[in-house]
Amino acid sequence: MSATLVIIILTALVSVVCFYSSDSFGGLMFNAYAVKHEKQWHRMFTYGFVHSGWGHLFFNMLTLYFFGSVVEQYFAAIWGDMTGLVLYLALYMSAIIVSTIGDFIKFRNDPNYNAVGASGAVSAILFAAILFEPKMGIYIYLIPFAIPGYIFAPLYLLYCWYMDKRGTDNIGHSAHFWGALYGLIFPLICRPAIFGYFLSQLGL
Repeated sequence: MSATLVIIILTALVSVVCFYSSDSFGGLMFNAYAVKHEKQWHRMFTYGFVHSGWGHLFFNMLTLYFFGSVVEQYFAAIWGDMTGLVLYLALYMSAIIVSTIGDFIKFRNDPNYNAVGASGAVSAILFAAILFEPKMGIYIYLIPFAIPGYIFAPLYLLYCWYMDKRGTDNIGHSAHFWGALYGLIFPLICRPAIFGYFLSQLGL
């Protein structure tokens, strides 16, 4: 069984339990105030396995299923099966924490701000996949054609940055932004030569 599938199953199980248990949901979700003032550090990580509803869970896990398998295969090809597996899990798990650091800093004194979902970590996996296959086609809801990854990536980052600045909805755009950037940086730190491979895929 692939690591991606294991993550999906684990996330789905935790999320479903939280759908029917408000205590579990409340105890695992991200709350920057509780992290800082009550030292509940686990929330920086556990929120990534909790979702607000079936649609939220399905969309995140579907995205992870398609792009996680791509990243897993490249990691195994570059570092070997075992090291590649460890690095893949390290990328995903650390992305959960890294992607929410911005919101922790911004909302650390706001007891009313809460967040759940694997979107930041999934964004990291998506962008890692784009790093390896920049010409891969990515479909966006309501757009009937695929957008090449190297075009989608900067547009996505700009969108997340803009929407985070506006702050007019309940979506964690900051987590998406930092998770996506982290998905590019992590593989390059582990193997800088990947950037040359990325450029070669673009014919540069």
